[in-house]
Amino acid sequence: MKRFIKRRWWMLLILVVALGGGGTYFYCGWRMPAAQARAATAGARYHCPMHPTYVSDRPGDCPICGMRLVPIEDEQPSPRAPTTGNAAQAEAGPTVAGQANIHLTPEKRQLIGVHSEPAMRVALTKTVRAVGQVTADETAVSRVYTKVGGWVEKLHVNFTGAQVRKGQPLLSIYSPELVATQEEYLLALRAQKRLQRSSFAEVAANGDSLLAATRRRLELWDIPESEIRRIERTGHPIKTITLYAPTSGFVMDKYVLEGQKVGSTTELMVVANLDQVWVQAEFYEEDAELVRVGDQAQLTVNAYPNQRWTGAIDYVYPAVDPQTRTLRARLRFRNPGLLLKPGMYANVAIERPLGMQLTVPEEAILDSGTRQIVFLDRGDGHFEPRQVTPGRRADGRREILSGLAAGDLVVTSGNFLIDSESRLKSALSGMGGASAPQPGESSPGPSAKQPAGEPPTDKSSDKGMLPMPGM
Repeated sequence: MKRFIKRRWWMLLILVVALGGGGTYFYCGWRMPAAQARAATAGARYHCPMHPTYVSDRPGDCPICGMRLVPIEDEQPSPRAPTTGNAAQAEAGPTVAGQANIHLTPEKRQLIGVHSEPAMRVALTKTVRAVGQVTADETAVSRVYTKVGGWVEKLHVNFTGAQVRKGQPLLSIYSPELVATQEEYLLALRAQKRLQRSSFAEVAANGDSLLAATRRRLELWDIPESEIRRIERTGHPIKTITLYAPTSGFVMDKYVLEGQKVGSTTELMVVANLDQVWVQAEFYEEDAELVRVGDQAQLTVNAYPNQRWTGAIDYVYPAVDPQTRTLRARLRFRNPGLLLKPGMYANVAIERPLGMQLTVPEEAILDSGTRQIVFLDRGDGHFEPRQVTPGRRADGRREILSGLAAGDLVVTSGNFLIDSESRLKSALSGMGGASAPQPGESSPGPSAKQPAGEPPTDKSSDKGMLPMPGM
C-alpha cells in the first residue's frame, strides 16, 4: 500500500512538471510574440542587439539571451532631393548592395566629426614623381684601347677621377712591332727616293706604292700625322706610341699601371664628359600613360636642396620591371658646374595638366578593393551610400568618372564610422527586421503563410529556448 501511494506521488510530480513546462513553452511561443507585436504598435523603444525582432516599450533584459535592451532611434524618411538638375541625377543613383541609408542625430554627427564637401569641377594637374639615379651620358663616354701590343712605358694620367682635356696625353706604350713598322717605313721612304730617278715609270710607281702601304699601316695604328712627319724628318723611329684623350671629361676608370703588358684587347681607361648627364628614373606602372618622350621634368638632389634642374624625357624603355612593377625612363639634363655626380640619387617630377574634371576630396572615397563608395549628405543627418568609379589622383583630390554629379554633397570626415553603421543596418535588415518601427508604423503581423487561428511563432525565441523535459 505504501509503495502504491509513493508511486502515485511520483506520477503527480511528473504531471505538474510537464504542465509547467508546457505552459512556459506556450507563453514564450505564442504570448511573447503577441506581446512584442502589441508593444511595437504602441510605439516600442527598445530592442535586443542579438535578436532584433524582440522589441519592448520599457528597458530591461532580453528574455531570449539575457542581453540588455538598447534604445531604438527614430528615423525619419530621407527628405527627397529636388528632381531637377544635378540633384535629380544623384536621386536616381543605384542602391549599393550591403549598405543602407542611415540617419544620425546631431549629437552623433558632432561626436564622430562628420564633415561634407561638394563634388566640383576643377582644373587638375597631375604631378608624377619618381626616384632616379644620375649616370654619365653614354653617348659622351669614350674607352681607350691600343691597337698594337707592348708595354706601358709612361702613365701621364695615373689616377682615377683625373680631369682631362681633349688631345691631352694619357699614356705611352713601347711596342717592338711598332718600331719594326717604322723601320720599314724609313726603308720604303729611301727606296722611293731612289726609284723616282728611274727611267721606267713602273719602277717609280712601285716605290710610291710600297711607301703608301707602310704609311697607311702607321695611320691605322693611330700614329698622328705630326709623328709620321717627325719620323720622316729625323730618319729615326719613335720608341713609344702616345695615346691621347679622345674627349674632355674625367677618367672614370683606369685599368693599367706603368710597366704592364697590354694588347689590342686590353681596356686601358674610360673617359666621360659630364657636361650633360642622364638620370635613370623608375615610374609606377599606373603612371605609364603620363610618361612620354619629350616631356619636361624637374630634378632635385639632396646635396643641393635649393637648386632645380630642368630637362626632358629622352627615352622610355619598352618593358616593365617584373619584380618592382615600375617603368624605367631615361632623362637628359644639362650639368653646368658639374654639380650632378654619377651615382647620386635624384627626385624627378613631371607635371601634366588633365583639364577640367569632376573631383571630390580623396578621403571621401572608401575603397574596399572591389568597389569604391562615397556617402551623400542628404541633410538633417540623412546619409546615402553611392558607388562611384574613380579616376586619377591629383592635388589631394580624386577624379570621378561616374556615380556623382557636380554639386553633390559627399562626406569627407567620419565616413568610416558612417560606413560601419550603414553595413550594420543592412545586415540587421537581412536578419529580418533590423530597422526600428517608424513613428506611425505598426510592426508587421503574422506572415501571410501563417494559418489563421494559430498562435504566431518566433524563430528567434525558439532558438533561445531550452528543450522542455520529456519533449
